[in-house]
Amino acid sequence: MSPDHVGVILPRDLPAGEVVSFARRAEELGFDELWVVEDLGFRGGIAQASAVLASTRRITVGVGILPAGARNVAFTAMEIATLGELFPGRVIVGVGHGMPQWMRSLGVWPKSPLTLLSEYTAALTALLRGESTPEAGRYVDVAGLRLDLVPSTPPPIVWGVRGPRSLAAAGRVAQGVVLAEPSAPAYISASIETSAFDTRRTDAAAPLVVAYDIAAVAATDAAARELVRPALGIVGEPDWYPHIAPLPFADDVAALRERTGSPDAFAAALPDEWIDALALAGTADRVRAAIAERHAAGATSVVLTPIGADRSAALEDLAGALG
Repeated sequence: MSPDHVGVILPRDLPAGEVVSFARRAEELGFDELWVVEDLGFRGGIAQASAVLASTRRITVGVGILPAGARNVAFTAMEIATLGELFPGRVIVGVGHGMPQWMRSLGVWPKSPLTLLSEYTAALTALLRGESTPEAGRYVDVAGLRLDLVPSTPPPIVWGVRGPRSLAAAGRVAQGVVLAEPSAPAYISASIETSAFDTRRTDAAAPLVVAYDIAAVAATDAAARELVRPALGIVGEPDWYPHIAPLPFADDVAALRERTGSPDAFAAALPDEWIDALALAGTADRVRAAIAERHAAGATSVVLTPIGADRSAALEDLAGALG
């Protein structure tokens, strides 16, 4: 895979009647990748991927991410293998722990999420290669199973994780990582260092480093900052601390969140320089330069989350930042 891909997120709440047209337009505009999300209460990742793959011709479709605790690995492998057979070379699949509060609410949060994800990935990788699965583990027991139909080139399996132990394990088990937003260059570099992925490789097995970021292109930097500001309320929450830790203002984030008391108030109080570090927001030239900085930090794909009341219009604007 080229080390300088640019992708876009398919908004999770996009009206169903706009999903296919959004995907087709992303392809027409020159985006390399389209990523679908599987957030609890919205749409299924596999179903979305199937629809947009069948409706497009070139664009790579990523699924980011499938929570390991939500599906039996054998049936996940069957679904992914089917996508890989039907759309060879156009599928990337992310798996991960899932958001803890969602998984706990469903009763599928294990005592050791990292053990589950490691066992799950080992079995999934074997199945997609047409190999027999490993012996039963603590959580995953599909020993001796083999799929009868597998793709000639199995889709890459990447981990959507953020903690240091999970990133380190990803470097041993997965074919790359999906880094949730915000993915500042310092966070990308730190994650690659923790995972110990060798991003200098150029062969087919080279690791994928997919970096998500909230993004908006506008006529002025100030206008774009105001577009992304409300979406940045999440970054003061503890789950997002690994993203903030490498940044020079990391110690000030918790203090601001404590003073403001709510995500909306936190977002409203963000200084402009923080927004510039936490999102891709500005003129097309500014966003293009920020994308290049993320590639230089080691991201193989920079994936933009379009922000704005009209996501189709936001997609058109973001296309202006493509090199």
